[in-house]
Amino acid sequence: MHSSTAKAPSPVLIRTPARLRWLLAAAALLAIVLLLSLAIGAKPIALPVVIDSLLGHGNSADSVVIRESRLPRTLLGLLGGAALGLAGALTQALTRNPLADPGILGVNAGASFAVIIAVALFNVSGPSAYVAWACGGALLTTLLVYLVGAWGSSRLEPMRFILAGVAVGSVLFGLSSGLVLLNPGAYDRIRFWNAGSLDVRDLQLVLQVAPAIIAGGVIALLLGRSLNAIGMGHEFAVTLGTRPLRVQAWAILAITLLTGATTAVAGPIGFVGLMVPQVARWLVGADQRWILALTTLLAPILLLSADIVGRVLVPGELRVSIVTAFIGAPMLIWMARNKAGRS
Repeated sequence: MHSSTAKAPSPVLIRTPARLRWLLAAAALLAIVLLLSLAIGAKPIALPVVIDSLLGHGNSADSVVIRESRLPRTLLGLLGGAALGLAGALTQALTRNPLADPGILGVNAGASFAVIIAVALFNVSGPSAYVAWACGGALLTTLLVYLVGAWGSSRLEPMRFILAGVAVGSVLFGLSSGLVLLNPGAYDRIRFWNAGSLDVRDLQLVLQVAPAIIAGGVIALLLGRSLNAIGMGHEFAVTLGTRPLRVQAWAILAITLLTGATTAVAGPIGFVGLMVPQVARWLVGADQRWILALTTLLAPILLLSADIVGRVLVPGELRVSIVTAFIGAPMLIWMARNKAGRS
């Protein structure tokens, strides 16, 4: 067994009723956080008004704020949080590295690079126009990383995949920086998007990427059993009837859909995919089916909670990506030190 998972609770020791209790508790907490996200902001709004607004009964100024501003923001937090968490869980299972997240595959760098090209070279503007470019950039980058990682090998080795992702992501980040330096106007137009925020204020934009996120989420949840088999080793997975290359290809497709669609609307948001799958593993054990299910609930809780904190912590607003970085950076350091200590 890999040293990175040596301290993970054994799935044998964590019984199904305990796992179900964690799922139910996470679902209840998510419902509470969703209501708080709709009620808390620059101006607090009472929960009865929130509920009436959602039912279409309210016509006050507060109801307009709920429907036109906070509802799209909350839905993006729900979908985007689940997407980033699932993408992180898939990445960690695929690479067998608990410190991995979608950024390590270069997906975020590919999405950002495509948007910068669209703005700098084709004068594209507006979040709705960024979606297609960001998703296309994420897909092409993932395919490139996959081809580089699999070149000359009959199987996709996790370390080759990680190195390919880091290399491609670094190149794209450098090219993005160069384009921005040559065209400062492009940076001015995308700096809000590039900061990472849930404040989209456009329900149609969220609904535009929802099918991609839902499709990626369904694929991810269906891969749980196969990822368990691959985690035991390539040869053993084959003896169980699992086709590792096919599972890896589906996982990469899911990561692309989940990360690309979310990044297209909200911009780059880090650490969610790193932290939440680890918490899920501690709570329900090493079974990927339960990790993916619990991550789907816990990740939106983290992202929406960070967004709420950002709204009330400082006058104006603190970007959600900054709040998640404040939480995630210390956890990453702790995890890295723990891993080094176990080694």
